[in-house]
Amino acid sequence: MVQIAGAALPGVVLCFSAMVLLLFVSVSEPTWDKVSFLNVRMDNGTTHYGCFGYTNHDVGIGYFFSNDRLNSRILHNLTKTLILHPIACGLAGIALAFGIFGAAFHRIGTIVMALIAGLAFLTCFVAWVIDMILFGIARQRYRDEGTWAQYGNATWLTLGALVALLLAFVTSVFAAFGRYRKRRTAEASTSNAPY
Repeated sequence: MVQIAGAALPGVVLCFSAMVLLLFVSVSEPTWDKVSFLNVRMDNGTTHYGCFGYTNHDVGIGYFFSNDRLNSRILHNLTKTLILHPIACGLAGIALAFGIFGAAFHRIGTIVMALIAGLAFLTCFVAWVIDMILFGIARQRYRDEGTWAQYGNATWLTLGALVALLLAFVTSVFAAFGRYRKRRTAEASTSNAPY
């Protein structure tokens, strides 16, 4: 017999939403110039800081800011932790896969989705806190110099993914303990048919 859980579907949708949001963040500047953590207006144009670099910078894990006052070893190491965004994206994708299995076949998929969504939430939470600290310091130092600096949309996309993962975890836990209705397979229904 196959067990069906409609209660797992909200968790599946929320994990999918979080995965998409974190995917957008992961391909931020310099890969995609529409998504960034920090935007700074300079004489030669606006510089957008992303997950793996900034405008006209090579893609890589960890980078130094274009401002000399921000080029400390601590801030450089904090930019390396931005790798947590694609890690959280991958975890949300794995939770989604187990959630689909749980919604279509068996309760164990929903239980595993809840566990992985919880892990993805913690990873995303740490990433968001680091975003706020790292780019908050950078924004303030640019502003102290009289340069226009503002948070980009990647910070808020990460926050949206964080909320989605929290809700995915909660709904998955409730779905894991929810009612599952049993559906007979085609073989079981034909074997019980009268002759």
